[in-house]
Amino acid sequence: MEPPSPDCNGAEAVLNLQPSSSIPITYHPLFGPHDDLILLELDQKLLPDVLHQRVTIRGQPDEDAVLCTESKTYAIKSVGTSNSVFLIPPSSQFNYFESPICCDENYHDPQSVASVIKIATGNMELVEVAPRLDKLRSLLFENPYRFEEDVEMVDLEEMEGKNTGLYSWDDLIEKVQASDDELRTGLQALSAVEIYGYWRIVDEKYMDRILRMLLHNSVLNDWSLSCLNEDDVVNALESDGFPHKLANHCLHVYGSKVIEGVSTSSIWKLDERKVCVHFAREILRDGNRKMERFMEDWARKVPERMPASLDMLEGEVLIEKLGAETWIRAFSVSSLPYNPAERFSVLFKERPKWEWMELKPYISDLRVPGLSAEGLLLKYTRRTQPTADAEPVFSIR
Repeated sequence: MEPPSPDCNGAEAVLNLQPSSSIPITYHPLFGPHDDLILLELDQKLLPDVLHQRVTIRGQPDEDAVLCTESKTYAIKSVGTSNSVFLIPPSSQFNYFESPICCDENYHDPQSVASVIKIATGNMELVEVAPRLDKLRSLLFENPYRFEEDVEMVDLEEMEGKNTGLYSWDDLIEKVQASDDELRTGLQALSAVEIYGYWRIVDEKYMDRILRMLLHNSVLNDWSLSCLNEDDVVNALESDGFPHKLANHCLHVYGSKVIEGVSTSSIWKLDERKVCVHFAREILRDGNRKMERFMEDWARKVPERMPASLDMLEGEVLIEKLGAETWIRAFSVSSLPYNPAERFSVLFKERPKWEWMELKPYISDLRVPGLSAEGLLLKYTRRTQPTADAEPVFSIR
């Protein structure tokens, strides 16, 4: 066997070992429990992010910590091992005046031993998880941006001093357990907007005012709702008293950009489904409606050039038959928890049994790494199907 280099007695001695060779071990002068040293097992694809310090640990003192890269979130799990693992530091950490104690009494070369500073009986491992965005929603709904803030010119410094639920980007990445990319996606899904450095959800009634004025202006100016000039729309809304930021935000919430402007203004198209859903929510905000009355009111509220269809309301309403009458009520997927266990709990409290076509829009947005939609159903539901051609029915497991 080829012995290790006589100049190494730390980690270098082990790293330089040749196949089929061996080396005695010693106790490092600082041997002990060293609870501040923890082994972390990494997938090869994560190694560059860790080595280049592109990861962060996120979580509050009462939460289980997660590790975040730029785009993903990982739970940190403690794993025990049946074999002990020796931690050997670099030789530069030896005290020059202290001699290591060799465990092999027959070995007399103190320069050719591995010095163990800690014996690890386990390690931490990373498991990819879905971002924990329920907290993001609760934080932003603490203080929605209302019409009164523009009318009364609320003093921002006064609001900050009262700690009234204002959160900057730095506040959110400190409080929400999600990667930066996942957090941005979550903010977009909530239609949040950054106002004076703080991320806010705009109150529904205020958004309704802006949208109605946009539609009114489109009639006055004979604008096509599928070809809206951004500058014209925003300038008109500003002249009506709405801030530039919120005028532009209205286009982002209810429309999609079809032409990116460079030297000229961008062109937008209003999304028929988003606009129709907005007015359906407004009608149902006060409670259940008979289907016939709802459809009449809905048809009156939506723009003439937008045909309203019940298909647009998948994941937004529940339809129930009570005797000879059909009723409709609001039940939006956007209000449900992101956590799968909590989501299914809410769903089965709402209804003990769901047909697949009714259930599908309420779980299609769930994303659990390593678990397919079928896997989610197997884990959280019980499926029954009276006949082969019948619609499957799901109940709580």
